[in-house]
Amino acid sequence: MRMGGELMAASPEVQGLRGRHVLFAFLGFFGVIFAVNGVFLYAALSTHTGVVANEPYRKGLNYNQRIAAFQAQEQLGWAEETTLDRDAGLTLTLHKSDGTPVSGLFVAGTFGRPSTDKFDRRIVLTEVEPGRYSAKIEALEPGAWIVNLEATWIGGGDKGPVYRLRKRLWLKS
Repeated sequence: MRMGGELMAASPEVQGLRGRHVLFAFLGFFGVIFAVNGVFLYAALSTHTGVVANEPYRKGLNYNQRIAAFQAQEQLGWAEETTLDRDAGLTLTLHKSDGTPVSGLFVAGTFGRPSTDKFDRRIVLTEVEPGRYSAKIEALEPGAWIVNLEATWIGGGDKGPVYRLRKRLWLKS
């Protein structure tokens, strides 16, 4: 190129931030944000829902009755001992405050993991000796388990549970 009689070399392209660099940075930033949100969304929807109680509204309506049932259970003065063993299964021992066993109950409930209902199973405990109720549970893996039991008098009509138990148990390997 000639300017004023002098020969000048062509100038190289100017280096620096250009429009396409800003576009790629913008798309990359939001691409990472969308990918991370997608991973979090998948993890949230594929794990535990957080629902602890089915029909919480109905249970809330009966809250005062549940408090009264708890107070009635406390007045019984019963003591319980619950054990979990890989070979023996689940054992519940109930006795009155004077040490006499509580006999003649139908004991049933659910047994499962605290974090998911995937492993929940319905169990019925049978009285193996006065005041001692047991259920054989197959395929017990080590870790935390939750047991929910309700005991009613055999032949007691439809008066509802006389004793309720919700307890976390640990099975060591």
